[in-house]
Amino acid sequence: MGMMQEFKTFAVKGNVMDLAVGVIIGAAFGKIVDSVVQDLIMPIVSTIFGGLDFANYYIPLKGQGMQLSLLEAKKAGAVFAYGNFLTIMLNFLILAFIIFQMVRLVNAARRKEPAVAPAPAVTPEDIVLLREIRDALRKQSS
Repeated sequence: MGMMQEFKTFAVKGNVMDLAVGVIIGAAFGKIVDSVVQDLIMPIVSTIFGGLDFANYYIPLKGQGMQLSLLEAKKAGAVFAYGNFLTIMLNFLILAFIIFQMVRLVNAARRKEPAVAPAPAVTPEDIVLLREIRDALRKQSS
């Protein structure tokens, strides 16, 4: 029974819940970036480089012809799909850049927040009285 209580305490902690939300949002954000790369950026890059689809760049390893699409070549045997890797790498770089920009904005916002000066510590009354007695004794001895 003790282990279940520990697990419940662990699972309900804020950090675990924040992590779960972060993973879910990250997965959704990854899909958005993937769509941006596949549907917006890669067609432009493909047009610049002669209308070829990078995702279909591969080197056949089992003697398949280069005229096949990547999917057909994979069905026929092993392929070295470097074009698909380049597309996924571009996805990662764009995602990393966007996250970097978000972190920069958050850090800049944190720096601009005015620092709240701590309130001066209130000296306890007994300390004040002891200081007054000390000062009075110094005056008498001088």
